[in-house]
Amino acid sequence: MAPTDSSNDQPLGLTVHSMPVPQDIAANAADTRMGRWKMLLVLLVCAAPVVASYVTYYLIRPEARQNFGTLIDPQRSLPDIQALEMGGKQTNLRALKGQWLLISVAGADCQAQCQHHLYMQRQLREGVGKEKDRVDWVWLVSDEVAIAPSLLPALGTATVLRVPTAQLQTWLQPEPGLALEDHLYVVDPLGNWMMRFPARIEVNKAPKAKRDMERLLRASAFWDTPGR
Repeated sequence: MAPTDSSNDQPLGLTVHSMPVPQDIAANAADTRMGRWKMLLVLLVCAAPVVASYVTYYLIRPEARQNFGTLIDPQRSLPDIQALEMGGKQTNLRALKGQWLLISVAGADCQAQCQHHLYMQRQLREGVGKEKDRVDWVWLVSDEVAIAPSLLPALGTATVLRVPTAQLQTWLQPEPGLALEDHLYVVDPLGNWMMRFPARIEVNKAPKAKRDMERLLRASAFWDTPGR
């Protein structure tokens, strides 16, 4: 056997990786926890104004306040329903989000009670003074009849949308034994139906409804701004 040339022998190259140090593992875990806490803190800061406004309205000194309207529990979000504007353009009911809404429901023939509700809606909006730009008054027309031309001048600042009654009944609900047309409904800027005023509200009860609206506007002043 020929002798081997030991001059070509080279040592094996080995890369030595250090083992994880327990202190490093602990530090990484601490960083991960800190990141999660920071993210949670950001979410809480964003949500705090909304939470605070509802705590103020619903929980703080409830014994000192009697609502004229009935609070809806649980609240009901604006449904994904297509509606028609007066000009015939389609829009989604959820496009109403971003404002406080004072809603009435009635057929387009708009008899005495409907006209009274429209008057009350307009007056309640005007009654909150400088805060009125945070409130929209909305008439949801529940049939396909043409709106009387004599009504149009009074609807200049209203939002009028045509939505079938059957679809509205999946969202709004009157008191037992009454109809959708009997009430005014309040929806918050997040799109939640959260209050229903008593049926066939009379003019002498308007100050009580106005107080409810003013409380809601004050309670949401932390996070709600005029316009969408």
